[in-house]
Amino acid sequence: MNLAEFRRILEEERARLSSARDQARASAAVVELDQTSVGRVSRVDALQQQALAKGLLARLETRERRIEAALARIEAGTFGQCCECGVALDQRLLLSDPTALFCAECLAERADISTPGARLR
Repeated sequence: MNLAEFRRILEEERARLSSARDQARASAAVVELDQTSVGRVSRVDALQQQALAKGLLARLETRERRIEAALARIEAGTFGQCCECGVALDQRLLLSDPTALFCAECLAERADISTPGARLR
């Protein structure tokens, strides 16, 4: 596993996210009520666009936190290890999502536990 390559990928994604976050933040700004220039339908449309931008902003911020955590794991020497059991993560998983936290088995267990009506083992 080439940590320098993963660091580069994560830092590039962080830079792209920063730009996208700034755009989403501008789109999520308060919609002013100016009934002389904007009709009711236009205002509803603007509010819907604002809500979509807020949702996008939340997803971008979550992804950015995941990237920061992955970079911190690289610094700590724990990148590529399952945060639950410590086993090495599959290289294909890391290539598809370098912010992955859990191996397939631990992820499946977490999904079983979080499913409503599931029994704890």
